[in-house]
Parts: sequence; structure tokens; C-alpha cells
Amino acid sequence: MKKRLQSIHKATMRILERTGVKFHHPEAVEILKSNGIRVEKKIAYFTEEQVMEWVKKAPEQFVLYGKNEKYNVTIGGDEVVTAPGYGAPFIAMPDGERRDALIEDYIEICKLFEQNSNFQVNGGVLVQPADLAAEHALEVMYYMSLLYSDKCIMTGAGDKAQMETLMEMAKILFGGEKALKEKPRMITLVNTNTPLQLDKNMTETLFAYARNRQPVVIASLAQAGLTSPLTLAGTIAVANAEVLAAIALCQMVSPGTPVVYGSQSTTADMRSGATAIGSPEGALCYRYGALLSKMYGLPCRGGGSLTDAKTVNAQAGYESMLTMMVCQENHMNFILHSAGIVDGYASMSYEKIIMDFEVLDYLARYRKGFEINEDTIPEDLIHEIGQKGQYLTAEHTFTYCRTEPLTPKISCRGEVEHLSDQLERNIEAERKRLLEEYQMPKMEPEKKNKLIELLVQKGVDPELLSRIATFHS
Repeated sequence: MKKRLQSIHKATMRILERTGVKFHHPEAVEILKSNGIRVEKKIAYFTEEQVMEWVKKAPEQFVLYGKNEKYNVTIGGDEVVTAPGYGAPFIAMPDGERRDALIEDYIEICKLFEQNSNFQVNGGVLVQPADLAAEHALEVMYYMSLLYSDKCIMTGAGDKAQMETLMEMAKILFGGEKALKEKPRMITLVNTNTPLQLDKNMTETLFAYARNRQPVVIASLAQAGLTSPLTLAGTIAVANAEVLAAIALCQMVSPGTPVVYGSQSTTADMRSGATAIGSPEGALCYRYGALLSKMYGLPCRGGGSLTDAKTVNAQAGYESMLTMMVCQENHMNFILHSAGIVDGYASMSYEKIIMDFEVLDYLARYRKGFEINEDTIPEDLIHEIGQKGQYLTAEHTFTYCRTEPLTPKISCRGEVEHLSDQLERNIEAERKRLLEEYQMPKMEPEKKNKLIELLVQKGVDPELLSRIATFHS
């Protein structure tokens, strides 16, 4: 494996030096030039020594602080942190149809992730609400996350004005600029543009986060056969070049800023041209992204519970289990899209969220393994029962019955009342239970009022902010 990784690395270095990466933001070009990088017509050409010098300045791991610090997480090493689905404009319905996502969906989905103990991260672009004006969407989604979640907060990416507003909001809530820099409270996603580019808005996001010492996930979604070579080795080399170049820029802006190496690359379906996010080729890309990042001493992001299925069905199950298991077994440090995504990132599904919660429970139990000692191999009991007895009523069974086996929340076992749709009924009952048990986090009224004042000053409709607060009953 080491030889394979080195082959990809060396190819990446040749791509960076010979072909380069195009930076569309003029300030990025100036920063690169001022640090000795050769730039011609916005294309930056890095030597191996140059790019690796800057990449090594990023920390191997860092702490992301929750709104409630009981949700603080370490990102890096062998830690695995799961985060919600991100960016879908539609809600997938159980009948296979889809509808526009709305503000109410954003809030309900936020509540569901708040209720699941496998998640210490919430927020971001849980969905893209059609009833939320684009010019203020990121700020309002961040406000909704702060209002309805106590966990670590993901945010969206956008232009300079939007990013400045997000930082102002965080400083209001978390004690000012110095406190925010000392304890990072927000993490965002900066996507490269394959092949071998970084656009202006993503660069604005990178600048704002780096200058405020907030972590940035820098990721490539190369699509083999469309935006990158059809062969996976070629796709991974292109994606690697994009991510390393953007990480180098981030470190030039603010050395030591936490970054997460992200690879969301996969193959394209050669029959339709569609992205195949639940494919085995995608799983291989996620695995190699994790291996490369660890070789570079960086935290990694990739994969999730991913599927190209249009709704919750057998395809959604087997694709999601494959992609999530690959990420877990390769210690992917930050797994975005860990629940809810269907339809190749286009839709979020309430039913899929609940199903993926169960997938995560299954994988947590699998990764936990089991103890081997005198009590877990009870030889005296085995001898006592021998060939004629049973273990169901043994005291040993009573001792371990709630800790050794996983008790599923929605999966069907044994006799069921409704053979054809018991799983669907269980999913709906679990969704209802989580929402009924949700309790809204507390926020200091003075800070809440300051957030509202800031958003209104930036042009957000005060009636909208009032309506958002009424969704909790």
C-alpha cells in the first residue's frame, strides 16, 4: 500500500509542477506570488518542496467546540466524527416523488440530528430551503442552527459579505474575536472545481475562516470520466493536487489554521453521465483519500451514507452501508453526509435519516468488538448446561442482555404484525418519537437579540426571524 500511495503522490507532484492549479481570486494569486509560487495567467505551479512546506504547517488534529461544550470533538488521529447530509434542494417522499425543501424542513431535520447521540455536529446546509432568499440563506441557516442545536456547528460557503456576517454572529455568541480564535466553533466546506481550479466564492470562504482560525474542510469532488480521468488512480491524483494546493493557500493566509483534507471523488455512470456517489469506485476514492491524508499528517473527510437511489429501498441500504463502512474502517475523521442523502446529493429523505441512524448504530456495534475474559467465556456455565439445557433464563444472560447485543430501533426481527411495511411503520414511529422528545436549547436573550439585530441590519426580514422561532412547540 505504501508503494501505491507514493506512486499517487509522485504523480500529484508532477501535476502540480507541470499543469498547475488555477486560482480565480486575484488576492489568492497575489498571496501565492508573494510566497514564491510561480503564477502565470492565474495558474499556480508548485514544486514538491513548496507545496509540502505549507501543507506541513496544518495541525494533525484539533478540537472543534460545541455551543454546549459537552459536544466538543477532536478531529484527527483515529477519531471518527459524523455530520449530517449537506446541500440538497429537495425532500424525497416515500412514494418516490420529490418536493422543494422548506425552512420548516431545515428545522425539523436539525431537531432529528440534535436527538441522535452519534452526532456531535449539526447545521450546515441541511437542505436548501426554496422559501429562503439566496442573498441571506447562509446567515439564516446559521441562525437556525444556533437556535435549534447545542452541538458543534457546520456552516455553508459563500461570498465575502456572507462570510463576514457569519463571523460577526459567531463573535456575538462566543465572546468576541479572541475567544473565537482560541476555541473554534464553526467548520465549513470549501470545494475545489475539478479539473484543477478554485473559484472566487470558495476562496472568499477560505480567507474568512483562515483569518478567524476556524477549521476548513477542503475537498474535491472529481467525477471520473467527466471532470477527471476515468481511471481511479488518475482521478485520485487530480483530486489530491487540487486539495493540497488549496491547503497550501490556506496556510499562507494563516499558518496553523486547522484544515481537513477532503476527498469526495467518485466515478460517473458511463451510461447516463450521472455522478455515482454510492458506487464501489466512490468507496475506493474515499478510502484512498483517508490513506493519503494520514500520510500527509492531516485530518480527513470523505464519504458518508451515500446512495444514488431515489428513495429508501434496497439500493439505498446496500450502497449506504458500503460507503459508510469504508469510511469508518479507514478512520475517516469527519464524515459529512452521514445520514439522509438520496438521489446523488439532490434530495434529503426523512426516512433515510432514520434508516442511516440505524446504520450508524450497527457500525458502532461492529467496531466495538467484544471482550474476551473468564466472564465472557463462562466455562462453568457451559459445562453446567452441557448438551441438554438452554441459556435464555441463565443469570449470565440477564447480566449481558442489554449490553452485548444491539437492540435495533427500526429493523424487523421475529414475528411482525405488518409483513409488507413494518419497516416503514417503525421508521415513522421513531421519527415521531425523536421529535416529541426534542427539547430546544437555551440561548441568552441578550445574545439572541443581538443576533436578530445584526441580521435585520444586514437586510433579513424580521418577520422571517420571528416565524423561525415559532416552529418549536
